[in-house]
Amino acid sequence: MNVPVYLFTGFIESGKTTLIDETLHDEAFNTGEKTLLLVLEEGIEEFDPKKAKELNTHIEVIDDFEKGMSFEHLKELNDFYTPERVMIEYNGTWKVEDFLKLKVPAGWEIAQIVATVDASTAANYFANMKSFMYEQLRFADLIIFNRCDKSVKKSFLRSNVRAYNRMAQLIYENVSGEIEELGEDELPFDFSKDRINIEPDDYGIWYMDALDHPRKYKGKTLSFKGIAYPTTQFDKPIVAVGRFAMVCCAQDRQFMGVGVVDQTGKGLNPGTWVEVTGKARVDFDPESNSEYLSIYQSKLTPCRPIENQDVTF
Repeated sequence: MNVPVYLFTGFIESGKTTLIDETLHDEAFNTGEKTLLLVLEEGIEEFDPKKAKELNTHIEVIDDFEKGMSFEHLKELNDFYTPERVMIEYNGTWKVEDFLKLKVPAGWEIAQIVATVDASTAANYFANMKSFMYEQLRFADLIIFNRCDKSVKKSFLRSNVRAYNRMAQLIYENVSGEIEELGEDELPFDFSKDRINIEPDDYGIWYMDALDHPRKYKGKTLSFKGIAYPTTQFDKPIVAVGRFAMVCCAQDRQFMGVGVVDQTGKGLNPGTWVEVTGKARVDFDPESNSEYLSIYQSKLTPCRPIENQDVTF
């Protein structure tokens, strides 16, 4: 029998316990399955053993990663409880990658990795604890930003996360726990105009928004500066144009670019700085079953490199 494993990660007091408790009380999720809840980090909020028992949930607290998460101990718990589902409140100071490398009992399969982020303190963590944020968020399937008040810039949060993790679903919750959307007024672009000039400091925000919502830019004339890399891998004359972002550390830089269809790009040397002006179009990738933004009817003009070349958000 397959046993789905749900991993909840995030820093202490980021809302993991509350989210797990709400999930267990959600009748759409919990219909009485026997659940094994492994608590690897205890904060101010604690699970009520009496209520857990009513929800057919058995709680085990694990303080030591090597002993508590060893195959022998996990198998012992699995044999004793015979769970139909496993939920894990992960320690925010431990690497998720270490968990993914563990040998687990037969049938245990990762169903979803959920990360919680306290939006009120996220900017400080992104600025001063980037490597820790990277470890917590890069494997997540779902990232929930909670406690979003009016001072929180959701576009800033999204752009920083997308540098780590392009595929995760992002959810923003206000201080009342209600889900909010990212508004166009939070982006530094005037969508009422047919042409959008993307300033160097706004490239990261634009790129992440275009990655998530390519249709928003469909038909717009876009203009920005980036590094050109001609490629012959496609049946069209494609030039990848973009910039590098420091994802976690100086040694971990990632190219963030878009495909520009331009015949003249064949003569460019890889790494040439260019200014792109062209029409945005939405194409479809059948392999990933997703849409993406491309630029057609373009003009590539060699230019001087910008002063601060790495992408910032």
